[in-house]
Amino acid sequence: MTGAPMTGRLALALPVLATLAASPAWAQPIDLSSGGPVEVTARDGFEWHENEQTVIASGTARAARGNVTVLADQLVAHYRKKAAAPQPASATTGDADAGSNEIYRLDAVGHVRIVTPTDEANGDKAVYDIDQAVLVMTGAHLRITTAQYVMTARDSLEYWSQQHMAVGRGNALVVSSDGRRLSADVLVGYTTPPAQPAQPAPAKSAAPGPAGGADASGKLERVEAFGNVEVRTQTDTVRGDRGVYVPDIGVARVLGNVKVVHGQNVITGAAADVNMKSGIAHVIADPAQRVQGLIVPSDTSAPGSAGPAVPKGPSR
Repeated sequence: MTGAPMTGRLALALPVLATLAASPAWAQPIDLSSGGPVEVTARDGFEWHENEQTVIASGTARAARGNVTVLADQLVAHYRKKAAAPQPASATTGDADAGSNEIYRLDAVGHVRIVTPTDEANGDKAVYDIDQAVLVMTGAHLRITTAQYVMTARDSLEYWSQQHMAVGRGNALVVSSDGRRLSADVLVGYTTPPAQPAQPAPAKSAAPGPAGGADASGKLERVEAFGNVEVRTQTDTVRGDRGVYVPDIGVARVLGNVKVVHGQNVITGAAADVNMKSGIAHVIADPAQRVQGLIVPSDTSAPGSAGPAVPKGPSR
C-alpha cells in the first residue's frame, strides 16, 4: 500500500539502529543515533508510503528519542529493513529483530526546532542522518544554541554530535556565552566531549549522580574561521582571510590581509592577535612585509579610545 493515510492523533514507534550506547541524561547533545525507538506523533495523522519506505507525519509533528525532541510542521521518516545480527554457529534460534524496521534518516520541514535539555537547533528545514549522527539545517533564521555559544548562518548549519563539531556556512556568526563575537564565510566550532558525572558513591549510598550542568553539552574549545573573517572588540574591528579563536585564553589570531580599524585609525599587516578580554589587538609584521597604518592621534570616535592598536614585529 502506497500513500495510505492514517488520520487522528497517532504514535509511531519504529526500532532505530543503535550505533552507540544510550546517552545518559547528563550529557545530551543533539544526537538521535542511539537509544530506544523513535516515537512520532502528529495532529493530522500519517501517510505510509510502502514503496518509498517513508512515513510522513503532518500537523504539529513531533519525534522523540531519549531526551532529544524534533518539532516541525511535517516529519518524514525514512526506514529500511533491519539487518539480522550475526549469530554464532551453535545458535539454533533466529534473531528476534530480523525483519523489523529501522529509521535511518529523518527530514523535518517548516518551523523546525530540535531540543535537548542543553542544546537547541532552529531552521526551516532539517535532515538528520541517523547512521552518521549528522544534522544539516537550511532555510531562514538558522541557529544552534548551547550553554557555551550561539551560532547562526545564512546558508546552512551542520551539527556533528559524535565529532563534537558545528559548522556554519554563509555569513556565519558565533557569539560565546560572554558576548564575544566572531564572523566569517565559514565557521567551525569544536567542543570538548560532554561532561561526565562523578563516579557513583559506593553501594551503601543511594544518592544519584548529577543530572546536568552548564557544560553538559561540551565546552567550546576553539572556533576556526575561513573567508572574510571579522573580530569585534569594544574598540577595534579586525578583518582578515582566516582565523582561530580559543575561548579559554580569550585570544583570536587573524591571518592574511589583516586590517585593524580603531575609529579612524587603520593598520594593516600579515597577522594580528586579538585579546577578546582586554579588547587590544596587536598587529604582527611579516619579515617580507612592513606593517602600515593611517594614524589619527586626535581621533576620539571610539569610546575610551587611547589610539590605534600597537603593531609588533616578529621576534628576533
